[in-house]
Amino acid sequence: MKPLAERLRPTTLDTYIGQQHLVGKGAVLRNMIEGGRISSFILWGPPGVGKTTLAKIIAYTLNTPFYTLSAVNSGVKEVREVITRAKSTRFFDTTTPILFIDEIHRFSKSQQDSLLAAVETGEITLIGATTENPSFEVIRPLLSRCQVYVLKSLGKEEMLSLLHHAVAHDILLKEREVNIKETDALLRYSGGDARKLLNIIELLFNSAPEGTLTIDNDIVTERLQQNPMAYDKDGEMHYDIISAFIKSIRGSDPDAALYWLARMIAGGEDPKFIARRLIISAAEDIGLANPNALLIANAAFEAVNKIGWPEGRIPLAEATIYLAASAKSNSAYRAIDEALSWVEKNENAPVPLHLRNAPTDLMKELNYGDNYIYPHDYPDNFAIQQYLPDNLRDTHFWNPCSNPQEDRLTTRMIQLWPKWGKRGSS
Repeated sequence: MKPLAERLRPTTLDTYIGQQHLVGKGAVLRNMIEGGRISSFILWGPPGVGKTTLAKIIAYTLNTPFYTLSAVNSGVKEVREVITRAKSTRFFDTTTPILFIDEIHRFSKSQQDSLLAAVETGEITLIGATTENPSFEVIRPLLSRCQVYVLKSLGKEEMLSLLHHAVAHDILLKEREVNIKETDALLRYSGGDARKLLNIIELLFNSAPEGTLTIDNDIVTERLQQNPMAYDKDGEMHYDIISAFIKSIRGSDPDAALYWLARMIAGGEDPKFIARRLIISAAEDIGLANPNALLIANAAFEAVNKIGWPEGRIPLAEATIYLAASAKSNSAYRAIDEALSWVEKNENAPVPLHLRNAPTDLMKELNYGDNYIYPHDYPDNFAIQQYLPDNLRDTHFWNPCSNPQEDRLTTRMIQLWPKWGKRGSS
């Protein structure tokens, strides 16, 4: 007989538990499904929150061909074969076949590249599922063709609803008397993972003698024989602890940062994941207050890449302490976001003529590069001239934070550009 999690897998949105921000009344995915047309998208979230189930419900509801690939055991050849099969099943005015790829973050660049043409031309609708941030794990051309929807770990009420649904509707459980006395341990072990909850219930069912099946904290703990608060690198705690780690660094508390680092190391977290987060923190939170932080974080990443565990814990700890103890500035982070916001909201401004390159005679005739001032020909290798487009000439994106390093930079800017210190914010 199928496992409990498979026996209870919902087939309609009305029986699907959780993710109401996506499938609730008026939510984006429900609207697309009810409209009969969906676009390619990626479902990002921890294990056991319904990514695969949601993809199957969509295919079932739309009555469209559904193909599945696992990134673990599929190569470029398998991708091309399934795309060919999907194209052969599509006829005029029928819905586009769905290709569901589980663990899409495990696909190599060449595997992801093999999907691009079919997704772009609409030969397939791609639904990917991943537990990792798609920004890091999915190539940009494919990511630009897919909307990303974030799925959340199930809350306490949703998990309890699933528990009672299983007891009342499963073909085996409903034949037994089930006495639910306590659920704290059950919920802690499950960690917002529906599949894990159902697997635990099935374990209790299989290991209990005939008669009443009792669920309480002692029985759950005794059956599972593990620490219910253990770090789960694939579950919700993965996201909570890395968040606590980064916020401790940002808050300049090296002891707290080391504690959360130790929790991740003891739990078997991927060291490269930790090192990547340190690099991001160095750029985002320390920034110009201590530019060496980015060098230290990057060096830690390289060291971990070379030596692995257990010695990798040492450069990670060194970088963690250094970042946490460093002065903090997010001025570079805010500056690039400010500049990007301007670019996205306004028309592209032309490059001033004196800043343009003039590699051809025609360009020289059009005054490209005329009147450009070469800074190295002047004292201090600086000369005042306009570098921004005309409509942005008085705009400022970078607003320094107050720390010794940026104070020195600010002083230099005021010395070079007299109006700089009197500027308003952008």
